[in-house]
Amino acid sequence: MKKSKKVLLRKKDGFTLIEILVVIIILGLLSALVAPKFFGKVGKAKVKTAKVQINLLGTALDDFRLDNGRYPTTDEGLNILREKPEDLKNWDGPYLPKQVPSDPWDQPYQYKNPGDHGEYDLFSYGKDGVEGGEKTDKDIVSWE
Repeated sequence: MKKSKKVLLRKKDGFTLIEILVVIIILGLLSALVAPKFFGKVGKAKVKTAKVQINLLGTALDDFRLDNGRYPTTDEGLNILREKPEDLKNWDGPYLPKQVPSDPWDQPYQYKNPGDHGEYDLFSYGKDGVEGGEKTDKDIVSWE
């Protein structure tokens, strides 16, 4: 009787290079489909945030006017909503709980009194930071 040699092959745990490449390709395709939609929503969210902040700043400006009988001048700017000037006796602020925010693109909000569209104009130039534009580059304004 001859003894036969039995060779046992051990199965290695893990993934082959082909399997890893297939998974990477699938993830790449999924991200290519999802990423543009996600980034489009980020731009819209920033526009909505700017509109909400402009409304809140408008409310603070109205409160300032109720106390002082006028809106801040262009030179006084929006910082007067947080810091009491020496010449206003009826100032009952601060009218904002925190410092005046920047717009969602880290630019200061623009304030003009007297305004071209009302008693004051309060606006952000949008993503591009210049007047005009479309979509996320469009100016966000208090008078619309």
